[in-house]
Amino acid sequence: MTPIQAALLGLLQGITEFLPVSSSGHLVLARALMDLEEIPVLFDVILHIATLVVVIWVFRKRVGNILAALFRFITGKDEEKDRPNLLLALQLAGASVITAVIGLGISSLDVRGAPGMVSALLLVTAVILAVTIRSRGGRDIEHIGWSRALLMGTAQGFGVFPGISRSGITIGTGLIWGMDRKAAGEFSFLLSIPAVGGAFLLSLKDAAELSDTVPPLALAVGFAAALAAGYASLKLLLRLIAGGRLWIFALYLIPAGVWGLLYFGI
Repeated sequence: MTPIQAALLGLLQGITEFLPVSSSGHLVLARALMDLEEIPVLFDVILHIATLVVVIWVFRKRVGNILAALFRFITGKDEEKDRPNLLLALQLAGASVITAVIGLGISSLDVRGAPGMVSALLLVTAVILAVTIRSRGGRDIEHIGWSRALLMGTAQGFGVFPGISRSGITIGTGLIWGMDRKAAGEFSFLLSIPAVGGAFLLSLKDAAELSDTVPPLALAVGFAAALAAGYASLKLLLRLIAGGRLWIFALYLIPAGVWGLLYFGI
C-alpha cells in the first residue's frame, strides 16, 4: 500500500464513518477497486481509531462528566447530580454488551471479500434511513430508558456488517423509537467508543501481518487523513440530524448500492 492509497482510504473512512453511508462498506469497495483486498482488518480498525478520537473530542464534555461521575462513585464521593451520568454509563455498558455478543456472533460471516453483498447491504441502510423521515421523538438522552438503550446496542451489533452503517442503524433506531434527534445522535456516538475500542483490541493479533503489508508512513498518513476528514463530517452530520435530514443519504446509497451490484455482482 502506498501513502497515496492510504490517504485516499483515510479520507474515505473519515468522511463516511459519521455520515450514515457505512465506512466499512466503502472501504471494502475502495480496496476492491484498488486491488488491495489482502490488507488486514487491523488497518481498517486503526482508521476507525482516528475517528474515535474525533468522537471523544467533540463529545468531551459529556465523556468528562461520565468519567468524573464514575470516579466519584468508585471513591464513594458521588453526589445527587451524578445520577443521570451514572445511569447513562450503565446504559452504555449494557448496550455495549449486547453489541459485543451480536457482533462476535456474526463476525464469522465475513463479507469483506464480497463487494457485491456489501452493495446490497448499502441498500438496506438506505431503507433504514428513509424510514426516519417521519420520526418526531421527544426523549432526551437523560430519559432514554433501558429499552431504547438496549435496542440501539442491538442495532449497533448488526452494524458490524460492511454496508450497514453503524451510525445510520443506531441513530435510525433511536429516532424510530421516540428519541429526539440530538439524543439519538449523541447516544449513538458515545456507544461507538467501547465498540471501536473493543474491535481494536480484538484485531491486535493482526499487528505483524499489518506491518508486512502497510508501511509505517502509509499508516500514519491514513490515520491523519481519517482524523481531519472525520472531524469535518461529524460536525456536518450533527447539523443534518438536528435539521431532521438524515434521510437524504438514502438518495446517495440507492444508486451507490445499485452500481455496486451491477459492477461486482452479488
